Amino acid sequence: MQMVSAQAYLSREERQSLQEKSFWRALPGILDHIFWVVASFALVYYWANPLSVLLALFILGGKQLACAILMHDASHFALFKNRNLNDWVGKWLGAYPIFNDMLRYRPYHYQHHKLTGLEDDPDLLLTRGYPTSGKSMRRKFIRDFSGQTGFKAFLGLMLMHLGYLKYSMAGKIVKVDQRQRTWSACFKTAYQNLSGPILANGVLFALLYVLASPWLYLLWIGAYFTTFQFSIRVRAIAEHSVVEDSTDPIRNTRTTYANWWERLLFAPYHVNYHAEHHMLMSVPPYNLPRMHKILKANNFYEKGLLAHSYAEVLRLAAGGVESKKKAETI
Repeated sequence: MQMVSAQAYLSREERQSLQEKSFWRALPGILDHIFWVVASFALVYYWANPLSVLLALFILGGKQLACAILMHDASHFALFKNRNLNDWVGKWLGAYPIFNDMLRYRPYHYQHHKLTGLEDDPDLLLTRGYPTSGKSMRRKFIRDFSGQTGFKAFLGLMLMHLGYLKYSMAGKIVKVDQRQRTWSACFKTAYQNLSGPILANGVLFALLYVLASPWLYLLWIGAYFTTFQFSIRVRAIAEHSVVEDSTDPIRNTRTTYANWWERLLFAPYHVNYHAEHHMLMSVPPYNLPRMHKILKANNFYEKGLLAHSYAEVLRLAAGGVESKKKAETI
């Protein structure tokens, strides 16, 4: 497994303490997540203008990334001691609002931890191809903001839910043999995989219909196809792109410091402490900042990758071939 030995940098007592889960420590992050979603809708409802719509789209894209991270953390059983509560939150507040499935994501994502940076890493397509040129990076962002990336991602996800493609979050297309599938099996698969996302989004639409305006739901869909894809791209680049050695678990995963607006868009639930997460993936998100301080004091970052902002990582990713040399100094 591609993981750094936690025992080399953390005592047994520290590991035990960091892995402790608390309902009351998990709750503020979830409430903050919900607050920003509600605030985005309220902003446009009460002050509808192009600027408020644009601002809401960016915030909602960041909060849809927060849904993905909530699904991710719950897939590691890293939110609550109660596993039923952990899975309920991961599904209904994480995966389903963004049309995903936590129970299928869990075994898929485990392979990413097992094979990080290797050719069989299922997330490799998200992070390879960097550094690239500034022009290439701009084209990628144009595809994100124009909805092209989102349309392809959504179409692929629907085909996965319907059983035509193998589940993947990195855009890898693997067709499922349909020769033995019956119509009843197709309907059963569709019901199992889509009933949760449809119900969750139906509840969101109903709440907006009753409390404000049903047209506000278009912000959620608009963000999904545009700013959410942008947030996913930047987050993925920061975590595993432009690294010195993708086969070295100390040098293939980056922690990135984030200011308040970077946390809003790219780093919900302390996901920016990604080297810490890969070292000990059962640590709950609210303990990752403390884990970072311990690792830094224990000289992990003499070798480990640390960036001081997402802007710094994007400069590396869009800086051409020379960025690999620069990445060694971070």
